[in-house]
Amino acid sequence: MVESENHSKKKQDCDVKDQGRVPNGCGSKEIELKKTVGGPVKHIPDVEKGSLEKADFEEAINLTGYGRFHYLLLAVCGFVSTAEEMDVISMSFILPSAQCDLNLNTQSKGWLNSIIFIGMMTGAYVWGSVADSLGRRKVLIVISFMNGLCIVASSFTQSFEVFMIFRFLNGAALGGSGPVIWSYFAEFQPKVKRGSMLSSMAAFWTLGNLFVAGLAWLVIPAEIGIETDSFKYNSWRIFLLICSFPSFIVALLLFLLPESPKFLLTRGRAEEALKIFQRIYHTNTGKAREEYPVKELLVENNYPPRAVNLLKNPIKGKYKNMFLDIMDNSKQLFVSPILRFTVISITINFTFHIGYYGLMMWFPELFNRFDEFSRFHNGQDATVCQVTDFVVNHGTLKEGSLCNDKIESAVFMESLITVAAAIPSNVVAVLGMDRFGRKFFLVFSTLASGLCASSMSFVYNKTQNLIVSATFSSVISCGNAALDCLICEIFPTNLRATGVAVSMVAARLGGIIGNIVIATLLDMYCPAPTFIVAGLLIGGGLLCLFLPNTTREPLS
Repeated sequence: MVESENHSKKKQDCDVKDQGRVPNGCGSKEIELKKTVGGPVKHIPDVEKGSLEKADFEEAINLTGYGRFHYLLLAVCGFVSTAEEMDVISMSFILPSAQCDLNLNTQSKGWLNSIIFIGMMTGAYVWGSVADSLGRRKVLIVISFMNGLCIVASSFTQSFEVFMIFRFLNGAALGGSGPVIWSYFAEFQPKVKRGSMLSSMAAFWTLGNLFVAGLAWLVIPAEIGIETDSFKYNSWRIFLLICSFPSFIVALLLFLLPESPKFLLTRGRAEEALKIFQRIYHTNTGKAREEYPVKELLVENNYPPRAVNLLKNPIKGKYKNMFLDIMDNSKQLFVSPILRFTVISITINFTFHIGYYGLMMWFPELFNRFDEFSRFHNGQDATVCQVTDFVVNHGTLKEGSLCNDKIESAVFMESLITVAAAIPSNVVAVLGMDRFGRKFFLVFSTLASGLCASSMSFVYNKTQNLIVSATFSSVISCGNAALDCLICEIFPTNLRATGVAVSMVAARLGGIIGNIVIATLLDMYCPAPTFIVAGLLIGGGLLCLFLPNTTREPLS
């Protein structure tokens, strides 16, 4: 299953894949029709000689070197992913704590987990499409500020309904973060580094999980806050407020970074892209920008005609052109040969995230239920279904029972162990993504996590539940890294953010259905959710075998 690295044998006048050939002889993903601004294309010397007058994107990015700029980029973009994951996963720690303040039952908890994904579905498509029209960096700055403000506002709300509204708006902002930041980061990477660096960025999701779990452990059990007859601002609200800080920080840090040069080239803005390459070269090497060997860039010939008009007249018709670009980009995703990639990407993301978010966001709740059962039964063994039956019919979730929002510290410790288990697998993904390939990791991850999900119905105590949950968290995280790499790479640059956004819409829909289905079936038909998740994970993961090999291939 290891992907071939014979890509060097395929280089001709254009990069060609075995799949999806079109009449002109170039693979659909690899079409790189180029022209020189102001003149015909000339022969390109070998990049390794260190001197080029003209270069395409891959040659230009290689000549900048690899160093401080790329590691700064990784830190900032990784922090964006950390902030996103903190905002999503934070709700799983808030649910047990806020159940009394917001009068929550299992179904309302499921909807509260899901509402952020409903917002993300809306935001992913809108922001992803705008990013393909106006640029990545501007969109990222706007949505980061919007995200932080919505989290702060939600922490002050006193009712379930208003809290849901702000969580929806929070999700609408977060929805743009995923597709745009991955597209942005990938478009600065040379092909030989792209897999390992995208995997490194995926590791920041694990850091987000660790940070939010540790923060919840420190803040939520504490007796802090303000409480009056009409207003309450207690520990879980303070926890939510602190979770907003990373969004404001990354919004400011993004001002330090330039626009994606790959995006600028697809819009015909070669001079701006060249200045960015010079800046990267200066940061990485310490040499003067004028010493950068490339003097002219070969720009792609596939940017829309409206982009040319916009260059000539950047004000007139700007928003009309943006709207038309969005419509064109969306249409192209569902036209052959890109259609096959779009359909498979949507399906994989949908099934994968039913499992990822459907189970991961319920782990703290399951730990809390096991802890409650153990307190009343002196550590007696019981299955997940038996524990759930007790909590729903005889415990804190029984209708009319006295509400209790106190959470034992052991629950936070178990949650922290579960997310920490993903660290080793992230390291393996970083080291092996370019060697073994995206498909290897994705298939391995979905098979292993599917087996873990099905085995959850056969655990009999807290320790076994923790082991299975931690194993699930570990194996699915390396699959998440592989999926992010693969989806970023199969779409061409002018459609990348929109393509990733449409895939993210499917992912968020999977998160919604996963949470609602698990919330409903967990209490009514307990064994069903884990087997449904297992089947979807395994079936969806195998679909990646029908996608092209993108390992160490140039971005189209």
